[in-house]
Amino acid sequence: MSTGLERGQRPPVEVSEDELEALIGDRALARDDHLNAPGFVIRPDDVQSVLSDLRDEAGFDHLACLTAQEYPDRYESIYHLRKYVDPTQEVSVVVPTTTDEPVSQTAEPVFRTADWHEREAFDLVGIDYEGHPDPRRILLPETWQGHPLSRGYDQEKPQIVTLTEHANPVQPDHHDDESDTMFLNIGPHHPATHGVLHIETVLDGETVVDVDPDIGYLHRCEEQMCQQGTYRHQIMPYPDRWDYVSAGLLNEWAYARAAEDLADIEVPDYAQVIRTMGAELCRIASHMLALATFALDVYGDFTAIFQYGMRDREVVQDILEDLTGQRLMFNYFRLGGVAWDLPEPREEFVEKTRDFLDGLPAKVDEYHDLLTGNEIFQIRTHNTGILEPEVAKQYGCTGPVARGSGIDYDLRRDDPYGYYENLEWDVVTKDGCDNYSRVLVRMQEVEESAKIIEQCLDLLEDWPEDERTVQSNVPRTLKPDADTEIYRSVEAAKGELGIYIRSDGTDKPGRFKIRSPCFHNLSALPEMSEGEYVPDLIASLGSLDIVLGEVDR
Repeated sequence: MSTGLERGQRPPVEVSEDELEALIGDRALARDDHLNAPGFVIRPDDVQSVLSDLRDEAGFDHLACLTAQEYPDRYESIYHLRKYVDPTQEVSVVVPTTTDEPVSQTAEPVFRTADWHEREAFDLVGIDYEGHPDPRRILLPETWQGHPLSRGYDQEKPQIVTLTEHANPVQPDHHDDESDTMFLNIGPHHPATHGVLHIETVLDGETVVDVDPDIGYLHRCEEQMCQQGTYRHQIMPYPDRWDYVSAGLLNEWAYARAAEDLADIEVPDYAQVIRTMGAELCRIASHMLALATFALDVYGDFTAIFQYGMRDREVVQDILEDLTGQRLMFNYFRLGGVAWDLPEPREEFVEKTRDFLDGLPAKVDEYHDLLTGNEIFQIRTHNTGILEPEVAKQYGCTGPVARGSGIDYDLRRDDPYGYYENLEWDVVTKDGCDNYSRVLVRMQEVEESAKIIEQCLDLLEDWPEDERTVQSNVPRTLKPDADTEIYRSVEAAKGELGIYIRSDGTDKPGRFKIRSPCFHNLSALPEMSEGEYVPDLIASLGSLDIVLGEVDR
């Protein structure tokens, strides 16, 4: 397995808790440690200074997640910080505010990704972030009354919608008579937006000068539903529905990892191998769909690349159906393992999977001939959608989007889980920082996933029959200690998919927060598109490989 230091990276410098405490100094009001990270409680007006010092002096350059919540006596924002060079080094910055004046200093000048995070925290919880450059709601309409995750929210109260809210959001394009600018609506109902996404675009002639992604059309209250479900049985069916087209088992693993670490549940090695194999099958299915739809976006190739990509994805879906019993909403993982062993006859399942893997290299070569070697495709993707590494880090980008900008960051290697650290494979990165590089990363990751699956099949075939334990002994009812907090994540097909859980002593989470990689990656779209043309904007959006069910949650 790749060490992550071949590309000239410096080895990560460990920062002890004592050093962090000294760095924050008297700005730390108290300690509030989480299971995965030391935590420091600070004043609402010290946010920027503390986060700046942690980034610049201690190297915590990745704002992975922001979780907002309301307690009976306070509001609270938790900034989950990591290092791109070593995500196992983590720290939580906890910012409490009073209930009568929930105002906290914005973190946006330090981390650009805090822009969307804090807008969501205001929208759903009701915390104001002083100095925020764009303090609008992000998921709900501007006219919405109240904040759905606040304690006093009345779900029965009718919502008042002004007449302007009834206006068609996709109004006719209009031209500013006093300049050469034109306002253009792209979406929300257009195949190139990959879901119900509305992009408000300002053009100067044919050049894009401003882009504002408008999300929230598919908000499905996933976090709220998980907070109403029991750890043991009722939450696991929901993750399949976040990134609903490709990454079901990867989503399930994100929840499983957080809940298992929260409840101190061990997973048998045999089940870890099955999990790893299933997750990589889902990664291949996801990347095949990304490749197919991107070709459709860029030069309208439906008959060849799109249909070929869907053909190969269907083979993977057949294998996953044999394994899990479902083609899309798998519900196969269980806390402590998986639902059942490989299907019988085992030999037939293994042979079917190996046949797919044996034919994959020729299919990948075919994609290169048809797609990456196509002159039109190269013109459309080379040097378009530029996302420089430092900008990508500012927006919290991960997955192929980050690795296409040369950021050598992959949680399977850098924060090992499952069986990955026992297998031979490499992390794929490209330095082009453009739409073309992101395609190449996904195509090569398909080949790396095939390597992992092949090794998993070898292990499963040779595993002693009397040691094939698919689940550990998990209590029927899980009730972690009250106020225990954890943030854990996995390398999903689109990047870092993280889960924050706070237990309240019952069998249901007190707070459940989903860290969506699509949410972060999409927020960087303006940086990639401004100064380019409308066709480049469409290509850049396609290269992000977003699914709005995960963006909006």
